Amino acid sequence: MKEKAIVRKKTKKIWVGDVPIGGDAPITIQSMTNTHTQDINATTTQINALADAGADIVRVSVPDMASAEAFQKIKQNVNLPLVADIHFDHKIALKVIENGADCVRINPGNIGSEQKIKEVIFSAKDKKIPIRIGVNAGSLEKDLQQKYGEPNSDALVESALRHVDILDKNNFDNFKLSIKSSDIFMAVESYRKISNQIVQPLHLGITESGSLKSGTVRSSIGLGMLLMEGIGDTLRISLASDPIDEIKVGWEMLKALNIRSRGVKIIACPSCSRQNFQVINTVNKLEKKLSDIKEEVTLAVIGCYVNGPGESKVADVGVTGASPKHLLYINGKPAYKVETSRLEECLTKEVLKMAKQKSNTILTK
Repeated sequence: MKEKAIVRKKTKKIWVGDVPIGGDAPITIQSMTNTHTQDINATTTQINALADAGADIVRVSVPDMASAEAFQKIKQNVNLPLVADIHFDHKIALKVIENGADCVRINPGNIGSEQKIKEVIFSAKDKKIPIRIGVNAGSLEKDLQQKYGEPNSDALVESALRHVDILDKNNFDNFKLSIKSSDIFMAVESYRKISNQIVQPLHLGITESGSLKSGTVRSSIGLGMLLMEGIGDTLRISLASDPIDEIKVGWEMLKALNIRSRGVKIIACPSCSRQNFQVINTVNKLEKKLSDIKEEVTLAVIGCYVNGPGESKVADVGVTGASPKHLLYINGKPAYKVETSRLEECLTKEVLKMAKQKSNTILTK
């Protein structure tokens, strides 16, 4: 039986550098550097590492003019599109646009006077780069805090529409929008409401979601709900962790929903007394060994014959635990038997071989 595919809401397509956002473009994965932007070498190194991990776009904080100058040099040393994150000072926004930003993240409402906002909009329009409006429950306007008493979805949406209205008045529609909260229910409700009111692409995120473990869970619940409803064009998993973890979690999320796939997808049983090898230890070792593979390969690691044959038959590479030897499957068919002492080695070899075959297939198309 064919699985039901997610039907995405059709949004306006914009471009961040050479990466399309919205419309029929794939959902993209982003992260943000946590180095000091003025440290050009450290920031460049981190951006390149994020690219290797699978990032489509990277955001860089630009808090001052010295960082805006550094941004220009960083941009020259990386291949990924860069979003410059700016607050309050419109002159920094103007400088970073001049210095090659592929997108600027601002809140039009906190950039200053209407004239200052117009300067940023006209500069972005001249350079043909988009603006990202970023609304956050933690930084709502004071009058909205007084009106609603505390942050809620209506307050977030009203704030977002204020910013959208500023761009509309200046005939600028080359923008995307995020409307984030650390509260899952508030974030989901806000995105649902704003999705019904604008056609611009939406940047998804549960802001300040927490550590690697708790943040992954909370982001997966909130963003998973939205993605399954077809809402969202690009995303960032905000974690108090290494930014590379944000990219890895983002990919796992999209892989789980069959939206995009990259690298090895491991299907593994939780293990029980029927297991004929140590499934958990094996999976943990394989995950580390195979983490650099970019091609899409499915690996099934099942400890016994209850579900092993079925899962292995729909995987690129699989193993069904048995005694005294385990049965390996290649392309869904039984291939050969292997002892426990050689299991990890053989699975690694077969996955690498499969990845190479898929890479060659892509290159010859």
